[in-house]
Amino acid sequence: MVERRIELDRRYHRKEKMRKLKRKLLTATGEDKAKLLGKIKALSPFWTEPKKV
Repeated sequence: MVERRIELDRRYHRKEKMRKLKRKLLTATGEDKAKLLGKIKALSPFWTEPKKV
């Protein structure tokens, strides 16, 4: 049960971090945007930026 709890805690922290990075990405421009995209890709390699309509 301890391993499961550790795994869940990691997952919840990763999801929260992704939400935070995505919020920052909405307002970022230039170099900041590239840095944030790098961090997001490190957490989730298959993530793609949504198309703007």
